[in-house]
Amino acid sequence: MSAAQPWSNGDRQAAFLALAGELQPELHRYCARLMGSVIDGEDVVQDTLVRAVVALKEMEQQGVVETPPLRPWLFRIAHNRALDLLRGRAVRRTEPIEAAVDVADQAHPDPVETLMRQEAVKTAVSRFAELPAMQRSVVILKDVLDEQLSEIAALLDLTVDAVKGHLARGRAQLREINAQARLFPTAPTASSAVARYATLFNQRDWDGLRALLASDVKLKQSSYPVRTGSADVGMFFGIYSKLDPVWLAPAWLEGREVIAVFEDRAAPKPSYFMWLEWRDGQISFIRDYKYVRYITTDAEVTLAR
Repeated sequence: MSAAQPWSNGDRQAAFLALAGELQPELHRYCARLMGSVIDGEDVVQDTLVRAVVALKEMEQQGVVETPPLRPWLFRIAHNRALDLLRGRAVRRTEPIEAAVDVADQAHPDPVETLMRQEAVKTAVSRFAELPAMQRSVVILKDVLDEQLSEIAALLDLTVDAVKGHLARGRAQLREINAQARLFPTAPTASSAVARYATLFNQRDWDGLRALLASDVKLKQSSYPVRTGSADVGMFFGIYSKLDPVWLAPAWLEGREVIAVFEDRAAPKPSYFMWLEWRDGQISFIRDYKYVRYITTDAEVTLAR
């Protein structure tokens, strides 16, 4: 990771935008597991980017010419934001800081180390939420993102020995969680509202879809400005009408009813997904993940019956 360096405002913005685009999938892999949800993880990623842009503007206003190394800076913003949300959501679990366990940190780890990493990568995103927060962060950074122990220590304000201790305990607990995990239950039947939306979309009945919109409906697509109102959101369907047809199917993700979007109907996984909120039988909110497809990589989407 490069050291801080002086940049002009234009250089700083250009460097940030270029790196942010490259780093979003990796940030999401971290945030999704930290939050235990690919949807919540993407919210943290987008919030991180907004906060970073605001911070850069404040640096410009204050005449700061040195910008911190962008990659660790973004990860630190994301990490702190995720922890803030987790503290507000659940009862915190605590753990004692025990003596560090020796953990390899080599360029070519031994076979046992490799198996541990493979197990973490294959573990369902939601299961990471069962680990204490610090164990969770360390395991994700080391075994999923392959960060060096020294870099993890710098990010989390820990010693390398403390990182090793959290990693050893987190790995052990993750193995127990995976061993006890049950198969996911069969997905519930699709609701009539979502089934109707998917049917109208597959029939390319854009007027029928527009009729489902509440007058104050909102549409969110990644970092694009939020569309508000049935007239503006109705243009969303006009955009899809000009694209190659996609196939929609009601599905479930993390206990939430979503809509799987297939660009290839025969594909084993959807290309991306949407989810809707309803009020009095009308759509009040649409979230479309078309422009952040990396979110689907770790998503356990199950088609509804």
